[in-house]
Amino acid sequence: MRLILTGVTGVAGLAIYRAALADATVQKITLLTRRPVPSWAKLPPNAEEKTEIIIHKDFKSYPADLSQRLAEHDGLIWALGKSAVGMSEEEYTELTYGYTMAAARALKDAGAGTPERPFRFVFISGELADPTGKSRQMWARVKGRVERELPELFQGTNMRAHIYRPGYFFPSKKYPEDRLNQRGALARALDVISTPLYQALIPSVYTPVEDLGQFAVEVAKGRWPDQELFRNADMRRLIKEVRQ
Repeated sequence: MRLILTGVTGVAGLAIYRAALADATVQKITLLTRRPVPSWAKLPPNAEEKTEIIIHKDFKSYPADLSQRLAEHDGLIWALGKSAVGMSEEEYTELTYGYTMAAARALKDAGAGTPERPFRFVFISGELADPTGKSRQMWARVKGRVERELPELFQGTNMRAHIYRPGYFFPSKKYPEDRLNQRGALARALDVISTPLYQALIPSVYTPVEDLGQFAVEVAKGRWPDQELFRNADMRRLIKEVRQ
């Protein structure tokens, strides 16, 4: 499988990248990114030989040659994004909706996928995303808009949209460098309280980041080809099937 990844410098994206590197059925990984993977990120020894990096500065525009190059892959996991805290609705909409849909349109126009092997576009959303647009939370409305329009865009094509809504996740304790570089001191202190609470009281909204990574890769591979939306509770149940 040839897989495109975005957002690999973030918490979810880096976990997905590591999972893809560990998956023997993923032969090639193309990172579509504005900047290289940071030097502090620990990766498996096969990372260099398995990875191609495309530095792409403008996620609103895709030249025809780049679109065609990307369309030759089998799937994409879109993990590009950030917290809406401190952002205006216009800024967050451009980042979360505008960038995602621009890439989707470019791949569609380039003819990604075949009838026998559809191109799978996996969008990493959020547990409270709202496709109806009625939520009072701005981020939920924006992510919900992507959830609504992405499948509509792919109707009548050889592309399939899959939405995964993770719950609360945090950089892995397996990689102390991630926690130090991807989250501030206050967030790390709060996680000491938050993670045990979620695990004990409402595990359905807690997302172990390693599970997030492996699950997203499995969705991109087409393990559950007919399911469009995956809630976090679905992930917690289905990931057990993968590991049996």
